[in-house]
Amino acid sequence: MVTQNTTKGLFRTKNIENTIRDAGDSEHSLKRELSALDLTVYGIGVIIGTGIFVLTGTAAKQYAGPAVALSFVAAGVVCALAALCYAEFASTVPVAGSAYTFSYAALGEFPAWLIGWDLILELALGAAVVAVGWSGYIQTFLADIGIHVPTSIGGGTDSHWGLNLPAAALVLVMTALLVIGVKQSARFTTVIVAVKVAVVLLVIVAGAFFIKGSNYHPFIPPTSNKAANAATGAAQPLIQHLGFAPGAYGVMGIFTAAAVVFFAFIGFDVVATAAEEVKKPQRDLPRGILASLAVCTVLYVAVTLVVTGMQKYTLLSEKAPLADAFNATGAHWLSGFISAGAVAGLTSVTLLLLMGQSRVFFAMSRDGLLPRSFSRVHPKFKTPYRSTILLGLVVACFAAVIPLKALAELVNIGTLAAFILVSLGVIILRRTRPDLPRAFRTPGVPYVPIAAILSCLWLMLNLPVETWIRFGLWMLVGLVVYFGYSRRHVTRALARNGTQSGPEPTE
Repeated sequence: MVTQNTTKGLFRTKNIENTIRDAGDSEHSLKRELSALDLTVYGIGVIIGTGIFVLTGTAAKQYAGPAVALSFVAAGVVCALAALCYAEFASTVPVAGSAYTFSYAALGEFPAWLIGWDLILELALGAAVVAVGWSGYIQTFLADIGIHVPTSIGGGTDSHWGLNLPAAALVLVMTALLVIGVKQSARFTTVIVAVKVAVVLLVIVAGAFFIKGSNYHPFIPPTSNKAANAATGAAQPLIQHLGFAPGAYGVMGIFTAAAVVFFAFIGFDVVATAAEEVKKPQRDLPRGILASLAVCTVLYVAVTLVVTGMQKYTLLSEKAPLADAFNATGAHWLSGFISAGAVAGLTSVTLLLLMGQSRVFFAMSRDGLLPRSFSRVHPKFKTPYRSTILLGLVVACFAAVIPLKALAELVNIGTLAAFILVSLGVIILRRTRPDLPRAFRTPGVPYVPIAAILSCLWLMLNLPVETWIRFGLWMLVGLVVYFGYSRRHVTRALARNGTQSGPEPTE
């Protein structure tokens, strides 16, 4: 065991060469069998989901009006800046763990623990939220064909607890699929992604025939007290408490909406968590990350322009804006296809979020910050089956019994925090390890990473105060776990020659 009582020990970094070497240990290594196309499909599969099927209506109606298209562009730009930093790190340190692993190499053990703890919450909670959303869609679909799920097992409301067995069942099935093998889950995801992308394209093409130019006026609605109250009455953004005007309509509304729809882009970082399972990570990881983000940004902007052109933004549904917009035009037959696309989309999102959080847990376990027994891989499937099963059961319980609407924004703030650390890590690692081979180099360092940091902070300021408080409480629990367990159970490899305490690497 390793015990260090100095403050300096908190920031010991893990040697990158040894990190990659440890990943080759047969007992604790994952099977490399993913291609750039698999990664792109993964990215699209997890990005296109709740955001495009649900958040469009809320963001347009409450915050930005037709200019919500610009909100998606703003959120996409923030993600693109962070994606460039992710791409460099992922190609330099092609090991499971995503932002956690990157932070360990550049910032040190304690920052890495904080971001790993943050990612576990972000991905687990995100998977539970999406599973509950899937349950709602599938119950609506079944009701349309005459099959009604009893309310006793169909879940509670936003404010009341209830048993949601469909959501829990989805999580358990996806967990089993991940245990069997990542390649099998990739094939499943490819089929699902094809279905929902086809539905999205159908919305764009068919909806274009129902666009009315008058619905775009005014494109950026003026700020109004009524709109401000509607947008901030239940949960006031932190930025308002700092003296800025509430972001309901107007230019500020575009950025507030960007913070809301940011959830729609969460997913490209999940591609980085699969780094250790990629055949040619130095080449394929940057391609997968950037390609999936680019495709989804284009689709998002196109869908928002079509939907806000079909129906006046003040009339958009906040639960099913796409289907409702077609119903409003009389094209009821398209609603069924949209519902099918939503079910398919949320299925793949649940799968990939579960995969991402199990890989982060796996990486932290292999380093000794969590019980090392969870870093063992299945002898046949070569997957981290112990961490996958454990977290799958936990997420299934969350999805089954807890109303998660109020907590869903934790996913946004957690992801933005991860983006900030990764962007900072690129700057630091360029200075401390300029000798490292980098298959992909973030352009414009340090300016691009600094822009990513500032833009992420801006979006975080647009999130509710309550979200900041909950996030702080979760991180406080993380501090207790780290100082009470993790710091005393770091693996011997990290102390031997896999760590370094100073700014320069040691051999």
